[in-house]
Amino acid sequence: MSNSFSLKIDLSKEGELKSRLEKSGFNFKQAEYTLWRAQKSEITVSLYKSGKLLVQGKNAENFVNKLLNNSVLSDNVQAQLKTVAKASSSLPQSYKSWIGTDESGKGDYFGPLVVAGVLVDENNLSKLSTLGVQDSKKLKDSFIEKIAPEIQKISVFSVIVINPAKYNELYKKIGNLNNLLAWGHARAIENILEKTPCQNALSDKFGNESLIKNALLKQGKTINLEQRTKAEDDIAVAAASVLARNEFVKRMKKISLEYGVNFPKGASEEVIKQAKIFTAKYGLEKLSNVAKLHFKTTLKI
Repeated sequence: MSNSFSLKIDLSKEGELKSRLEKSGFNFKQAEYTLWRAQKSEITVSLYKSGKLLVQGKNAENFVNKLLNNSVLSDNVQAQLKTVAKASSSLPQSYKSWIGTDESGKGDYFGPLVVAGVLVDENNLSKLSTLGVQDSKKLKDSFIEKIAPEIQKISVFSVIVINPAKYNELYKKIGNLNNLLAWGHARAIENILEKTPCQNALSDKFGNESLIKNALLKQGKTINLEQRTKAEDDIAVAAASVLARNEFVKRMKKISLEYGVNFPKGASEEVIKQAKIFTAKYGLEKLSNVAKLHFKTTLKI
């Protein structure tokens, strides 16, 4: 059973949904970016102003199918449920614990590559849901900055930072971004396994599964590793994405202050403009300290 569902609902059904949850014993509170957040036992239901409904917690799929039936969910959402259920049939929620890994900075010319891993088990599952953890791409950086320390307090985690100079050195040696990513994901898993045993791991699919498996050391060789698209829907991977994004943003601010240059995210025209400002100030040879040189952006500079 999946423990994380993200669906769109008709906001005209908000009253009926809230009434059903109240009758079922849910407690309501205000939360940032939401109309409300409701919690009962190990299930958290968040309704966002956009109409997005996020259900998180143990056996969330079963909860959605039983409680949020046709009278609340439109035909369109029912179709979403069937699609999500099919896609999530191989999710690791039957496990007692699992490690989720994700990265940030992969598509950014400036700044480091950050890979994070978070272990989820019965001790922190409902707490992560209560914090509002979801894929970092769906959250504002200000909210990420707020919840990242809370995730670290309640989780066994690892954050791997590959600064630009080291990144360029490793890329020359490894020669392939997917191999470099696999190395980072494997290190995050290994670091967590050094702290606590775990038999399962999940990451977003960025290449052949064998890449991470081959990069794992002795402790991780026997782990049950799964890679799949949109793995950020899983709460462990989502938590890892939050930690990775938070660290990436912090490091970007740090190098911007250090060099007195505004380093934008991504690989846009503004990135090229700021890169030219940097090279005019410090020289082309220093670019490897702040940027990933294998990007085509380097040729434009």
